[in-house]
Parts: sequence; C-alpha cells; structure tokens
Amino acid sequence: MPVTDNVAFFLVPKKEVAYLPINCTMRQAMERMENRGFRAVPIIDENNKYVGTLSEGDLLWKFKNTPGLTLKGTEKIMLKDIPRRMDNQPVRIYASITDLITLVIDQNFVPVIDDNDVFIGIVRRREVLEHYTRLNPAKKKQPNHKPYKYSGVLADASI
Repeated sequence: MPVTDNVAFFLVPKKEVAYLPINCTMRQAMERMENRGFRAVPIIDENNKYVGTLSEGDLLWKFKNTPGLTLKGTEKIMLKDIPRRMDNQPVRIYASITDLITLVIDQNFVPVIDDNDVFIGIVRRREVLEHYTRLNPAKKKQPNHKPYKYSGVLADASI
C-alpha cells in the first residue's frame, strides 16, 4: 500500500492543532478562536478523547438563544453547555483513504482518533486536495463541441 493511501500521511499532529478542552468557558473559546482565526475547532475531554467540534455558528446561536447574555456573561457558560449543531465526524488512524476522502468532501478538517478514541490530530481538506492536485495536474480543457457560427438569422421562439 503506497504511503499516501493512509490517513497518517496527511495527519497534522495534536501538538500542532488548535483545539479546546470541554471544560473551558464560552469566553475562552471565543478568544482562542478569534486569536487563531479559526471558524471551527475540535473539542476534547479530560481524557483527551474527541467529543465534537465547536463552530462560530454554535457560539452565535448560543448568544441569540440566551436572552440578556453579555460578553461578561460568557465567562460563566461552559463549553459543554453549548449545543453544537454539527460535529465533524472523526476517522481512525488506520482508516482507508476512501473513508477520509468521503469525510473531507463535507468537512474542512477531519479529526483523527486512535483505537481508544483519543484525539491524535486532524487532516485538513486543503492538504488532501493539494496532494491530489499535484498528482493529477489539471490539463487545459479542450472544447468537446464545434463552435457555433451565427448565421444572422434569429429563430422565432413563439412558433
């Protein structure tokens, strides 16, 4: 099996990934996401297991659905208490490249877990696409039809 046929080839290890602990506050999450410029980040629990994905939308909906919530008030809301609309589905480190590609179609990143569901990193859609683009460079598209020559006569569509 070629090295590019496994998830590990594309893995960005946990130490290089921005993630959030489930026990942080909404305010801490917002600050970290803003500082790093991320729209979504993985969430891990106290046992380093992947538990989901927090998105900017999740934070926005929490603000909208919590009457009177202020920025100061976000310091009292724990991440575990914020409903998440969609979690990025993880893949195991030994999963097939087909499984990975199926997930990167709909996810900007795919969390990678080991046999014990411990978060070990992510695979970013960008790296997968860049890799396969390098392997199969785009060829100049050739028209598959003959160019239409205008005869000067317009058809009457009302007939």
